[in-house]
Amino acid sequence: MREADRAVARSASSTSDPLALFSPLVRSWFADTYREPTAAQAEAWQAISRGDHTLVIAPTGSGKTLAAFLWSLDRLIRRASPGGRVLYVSPLRALAVDIERNLRGPLGEIRRRARASGIPAPDISLGVRTGDTPPSQRRALIRRPPDILITTPESLFLLLTSRAQEALRGVDVVIVDEVHALADNKRGAHLALSLERLEMVTGAPVQRIGLSATVRPVETVAEFLGGDRPVRVVHPPASKEFDVRVVVPVPDMTTPPPPPEPLDDEHRDADGYPARTTLWPHVVTRLADAIEAHRSTIVFTNSRRLAERLTAQLNRLAVRRGHSGEVARAHHGSVSREQRRLTEEMLKNGRIPAVVATSSLELGIDMGAVELVAQVEPPPSVSAAIQRFGRAGHQLGEISRGIVFPKHRSQLVPAAVIVDRMRRGEIETVRIPENPLDVLAQHVVAMAATAPRHPDELFRVVRRAAPYRRLTRTMFDSVVDLLLGRYASPHLASLRPRLILDEPTGTVSASREAARIALTNAGTIPDRGQYAVFLAGAEKPSRVGELDEEMVYESRVGTVFTLGSSSWRIVDIG
Repeated sequence: MREADRAVARSASSTSDPLALFSPLVRSWFADTYREPTAAQAEAWQAISRGDHTLVIAPTGSGKTLAAFLWSLDRLIRRASPGGRVLYVSPLRALAVDIERNLRGPLGEIRRRARASGIPAPDISLGVRTGDTPPSQRRALIRRPPDILITTPESLFLLLTSRAQEALRGVDVVIVDEVHALADNKRGAHLALSLERLEMVTGAPVQRIGLSATVRPVETVAEFLGGDRPVRVVHPPASKEFDVRVVVPVPDMTTPPPPPEPLDDEHRDADGYPARTTLWPHVVTRLADAIEAHRSTIVFTNSRRLAERLTAQLNRLAVRRGHSGEVARAHHGSVSREQRRLTEEMLKNGRIPAVVATSSLELGIDMGAVELVAQVEPPPSVSAAIQRFGRAGHQLGEISRGIVFPKHRSQLVPAAVIVDRMRRGEIETVRIPENPLDVLAQHVVAMAATAPRHPDELFRVVRRAAPYRRLTRTMFDSVVDLLLGRYASPHLASLRPRLILDEPTGTVSASREAARIALTNAGTIPDRGQYAVFLAGAEKPSRVGELDEEMVYESRVGTVFTLGSSSWRIVDIG
């Protein structure tokens, strides 16, 4: 943190008003827009303004985004730290776009107030760099780095591993959103190493701010965020009230009655007779009733296939009930970005009453005033249940209302246990993965691809990241030897080395092929073969979404499938 920023923080520390930290322009905007800061915001601003690495843990609706951003926005408006820029990392592309949209509103209003007061309007630039960013915009980000850069863990890795790293040199604050979704998996280990590499680029310490939902234990997530640095935890007392019920749609689950609505072919046995032992038709009917009784509903499923199937059946049932138009749209990773955004806006604006989603809507994307959340099948975990049902009653102090529908009798007990533990706040324990060597190998090659590096330097950088705090030098050297082609078995001799050793200096650098591989195979998300789906006959290519290669392999020209609540017929496979 620059000394000018510390001076502002010290001068405001003597007052009990947390808004005294900010410039008059930002202070007046906040006071007129919100009644008062939340407890999480007030405490977070004190810590962040002092330059502390800070983890903010608070429920949905606590204003975590402004808790993290407002001090940096004010600093950029005052230009107290010339060149100081902010990096925001989101685990979801959609959340990154949502944050950009949510920041443009306050910045526009602050600029308007500045002009009205005769004050020079602050010109704060925003940029987004994800896998969806067009090449022209990526080049523009390098030529003119924005004041606030919004990205994902995978795109941050690519920025650090290419000449685009120049866009990161002025960063002195990094904000990691939804950090609880990263701390206990290899994707988080990947990000932890990227955060250490960021300081290799900036040449100076970078303040880290993490935003998290309720986690256990707090100390573990703080360690993940800071590595070997002390982290101030902001965790004000807060309670989120849930009204969630497990609903069995029939009186007796052992002998379900006949389906209440006409069945489709999926609910008939091999002889064409109705499969009367299934609960599914009753679940769809009760779910349709719940959607009709509320203005806006998000229905969560645990798979994309179930989301598409349920969306199609809800829309067919709505037609039989006399509704015009679709009542539900699917939202998951195989639906195109444009269609996902359209679905989100349609629910916010009241143009459709329901969205059927996978975990794509589980994290903090702003979905407006959702009245009800329904879950078909038990949620995958207690923490996921808290995130999903927290989409309803999103504002602080509101009750989150939801229902869980078991599909089978065997799902009743797991559903009841998860709901009970959610009410008690008994969430799963977060465990940081220890020494994932495949992730380590990726980053060693990536660091060596940007400049020759000595293994001693690489080891020091890696050991600062929480997942590698207990990495031994012997284990690290074994990974480097493997990448140099020093294989333990002669059967591996045909594998090309990824690193080249310069004997006089002892430094390693990446081969040209290895540098290319580092850029084209970044990350830890499994690579699934995908086929893009385009609208036939359109003047311009219109992307509808994508299908898994397994589904395409089993399909033929003329096959009809459902994607994004619409039925499509295949006319060509190329």
